[in-house]
Amino acid sequence: MPLLIWFALVLLGTAALVCAMVPVGPEQLGVTGSIVVATVFAWGLAARTGGRPLIFGPLALLCGVAAVLSDNDLLLTGAAVGTSAVAAVLGVMITVPAAGLLGAARECVIALLFGAVGAMAAIGFEPAIQKERFEYVGLGLAFAAAIVLVYRLGAGFHGIGRRGLIIVAVGGVVLAATLLYAELLRRYGSTGLVDELLGWVRWSRDHLGAFPRPIATVLGVPALAYGCHMRARRRQGWWVCAFGVAATSPAATALANPAVSVREAGLSVAYSLVIGLVLGWLLIRLDLALTGTRGRRSRDAEQAAAVRPEPRRFEPLL
Repeated sequence: MPLLIWFALVLLGTAALVCAMVPVGPEQLGVTGSIVVATVFAWGLAARTGGRPLIFGPLALLCGVAAVLSDNDLLLTGAAVGTSAVAAVLGVMITVPAAGLLGAARECVIALLFGAVGAMAAIGFEPAIQKERFEYVGLGLAFAAAIVLVYRLGAGFHGIGRRGLIIVAVGGVVLAATLLYAELLRRYGSTGLVDELLGWVRWSRDHLGAFPRPIATVLGVPALAYGCHMRARRRQGWWVCAFGVAATSPAATALANPAVSVREAGLSVAYSLVIGLVLGWLLIRLDLALTGTRGRRSRDAEQAAAVRPEPRRFEPLL
């Protein structure tokens, strides 16, 4: 598929989804936009990662059409969660190496934009959602797919290196600890602790309009920013970027909660981005300090030398 046509279909699908959310136009705009976005995202992900877009694009189209025509809640929910996972992984894979912090911030914004479009497409299928399950399944599928793809892009496990192994281990621990703590708190947390945490959330929602997504703030955005920074220097940066789905997947499922408005969901993603970039900046500065790059002149020289080549944004990585 020519790139211009791909872009046009993404824009048309997104426009249809926006019209359905307003709402303006025929009732079928929502599901039509969802099918279009799911198809072109699956095509784009396959093309970007050296797969077979001629297989996965039509397959996504058939699955989307079958789910809509069946009007079966299980199939519609499956199409929605699959679309969110594809959008989350594509958001990470579409990034390019970034020599400096501003470049890393740009890549995070682009990745989250793909996640946001995926969120609209997922809801466009009108699935029957149990919020926590939908988010966990979407994150699990996205993370599993990202690891499989990064295994190829990062030259397998032997390409991780000692530093990469430490980073992947820390990222895995943070991911597991965040999910486990949230689930344990939801199921077994004391009333006082839960009420205090909910009080912080309510204060943030009342005064700031939203509360940042913890997993995206603490892990997803910092990992994506640092991973793009690292990819400009070392190939194992891809292993760090894999944890970027902890940012793009929550963005792709941000509209799963019907009690949260579109404005609040958008602000939540934006706050996660801002705070996460601060943490990512700290990681980058720590990495530069540990590698002996101290002082502005040394950092500028190191950044200018960070020229590890990768295919451009819309070219196949493999």
